[in-house]
Amino acid sequence: MRASRLVSLLLLLQTRDRMTAQQLADTLEVSIRTIYRDVEALNAAGVPIYGEPGNEGGYRLLEGYRTRLTGLTATEAQTLFLTGLPAAAAQLGLTTAVTGARLKLAAALPEELRDRADRVADRFHLDAPSWFHEDDRTPHLAVVADAVWNQHALQIRYLRWAKPHEITRITQPYGLVLKAGHWYLVASHQGQFRTYRISRILDAHALPESFARVEDFTLASYWRGYLEHFDQRRHQHQATLRVSPHGLDLLPHLLEPAVVHAARQTATEPDLQGWTQITIPTESVEAALPELLKLGADAEVLAPENLRAHIIHTLRAMNHVYTLGTSPHQP
Repeated sequence: MRASRLVSLLLLLQTRDRMTAQQLADTLEVSIRTIYRDVEALNAAGVPIYGEPGNEGGYRLLEGYRTRLTGLTATEAQTLFLTGLPAAAAQLGLTTAVTGARLKLAAALPEELRDRADRVADRFHLDAPSWFHEDDRTPHLAVVADAVWNQHALQIRYLRWAKPHEITRITQPYGLVLKAGHWYLVASHQGQFRTYRISRILDAHALPESFARVEDFTLASYWRGYLEHFDQRRHQHQATLRVSPHGLDLLPHLLEPAVVHAARQTATEPDLQGWTQITIPTESVEAALPELLKLGADAEVLAPENLRAHIIHTLRAMNHVYTLGTSPHQP
């Protein structure tokens, strides 16, 4: 552990020119006293580190000195794709490896390119989670990731929407996907690829036996196909609406892209009042109700009849609450 930290300290000074003991301690997550001991150890090993006092001081390497200790370990090489996603790396338990990989890459770059890389890091930040949603609890993510890395079979206990809700399966884990702050496992079960949301895994155990991956499988291609068919599987019904000109303007801000696209494709010419008829995909009456109520008085549901009746019933109940101050469901 200390050897790795000494290398990291050396690479930090090589890439950043000058750093104080406090900056080094904060970056390496150790005490200042530990930094002092590490600097002494490097000096004893012949590394020309010297300190400058004052507000502009700090530790520096003798000008012209460069270490060649920039070879990536196997774990660091595997985590290169996560160097721009520190939060995701932390969830996977790979923070140390990602930090080491980033430092070694920076140390290997010429000074001009290294400065450009630093400027990019200072000016662009990727925040993967979506707005207004708490992060998923993923206590089994590290176990799943380890099985994916090492290509071991994985037994999971999973909570799904369909009955029976709780199932146990032995899977072949092919990959992990981070989508809008949510982690998903792509795994093969009985010859079929399936997608599991990590937060719904109740328990996970890597098994000793390994498996052979399907040669032509690519995670990115599978995920693209999964997303393309996701809305088709989810949207099994349709609803016909009349919407006002203002309602049409509101659609992209209130409804999901697939619904907005369908509305634009099916929009008729405006009637005498300027309203347009559209047909949109829906999941169910229960799911469509809150979504369509977002449009307020700028939309009227024409069909199906059960959805229209459900909205009328809801509006009457709301009117009862606002006019009488009590719920119609109260005795």
